[in-house]
Amino acid sequence: MGRIRVLVVDDHRIFAESLAAALAAEPDVDVSAAGSGPAAQRCLERAVADNRRYDVLLVDADLGAVFRPPGGAVGAGTLAAVPRIVPEPRQADHPGGPAAPAVPDHLIDGIGLVERVRAEHPSTRTVVLAERDDARRAARALQAGASGWVAKDSSLSRLLAVMRGVLRDETHLPPALLTGVLRELTAARRHRTESERLVESLTPREQEVLRCMVAGLGRKAVAERLFLSPHTVRTHMQNVLGKLGVHSTLAAVALARRAGVGPVELVPSAGDVVERSGQLS
Repeated sequence: MGRIRVLVVDDHRIFAESLAAALAAEPDVDVSAAGSGPAAQRCLERAVADNRRYDVLLVDADLGAVFRPPGGAVGAGTLAAVPRIVPEPRQADHPGGPAAPAVPDHLIDGIGLVERVRAEHPSTRTVVLAERDDARRAARALQAGASGWVAKDSSLSRLLAVMRGVLRDETHLPPALLTGVLRELTAARRHRTESERLVESLTPREQEVLRCMVAGLGRKAVAERLFLSPHTVRTHMQNVLGKLGVHSTLAAVALARRAGVGPVELVPSAGDVVERSGQLS
């Protein structure tokens, strides 16, 4: 198979570096570590520029979590036996405020990173590392594009077997999770089908308004974009909520995302300056 280029992504630095060191002892593995979603994305971009793409990302399921309680005792030779640092709880950026339609780069979680990697680096396989097995979260990871799910109390040999398996286009799940994951995926498919049917009941103009709502645009912004009056936009939004059978914009956006409805493309004007991660673009 040749050498395997691996990127470990975990915001617990000691765990990430220790796991990277353990993997580096394998004769066919080249490994690096990143401590956040944005750091991982920078590593991926640099690798593409250098024509040295990563083959596998090992992504912490709890990446970016506000607080993670310490785990119980574990045996030697497991992933979870690698030293851990438990961070102090920290305040959310906007406590008590409404949820934003898009997650800022510095708050991207493990599943969100998996989704971005699938979209931006489709040749790279991702394996999610989790503190414990959870069928619902494993199903979400697979839907986002992960090829494997490995509990952190697994052995290093198990992780290596999964890494090599996903490079053969295999999907790896613990046997105990299979039934639960299939149940979750079936339920998600059923909800998606119903959501798709509801979205298809909207007129083309209402679907356009819905895509603006998914993008997080308010009534005035939608009116300006679609060259409509705010009153007309309000009527369209009310019709969208009624046809979808929901009572809030957030619920409409959640249903739209289940149906696969994406946001309208937001193109900044020439005078706009966007700051991200300390850099101007």
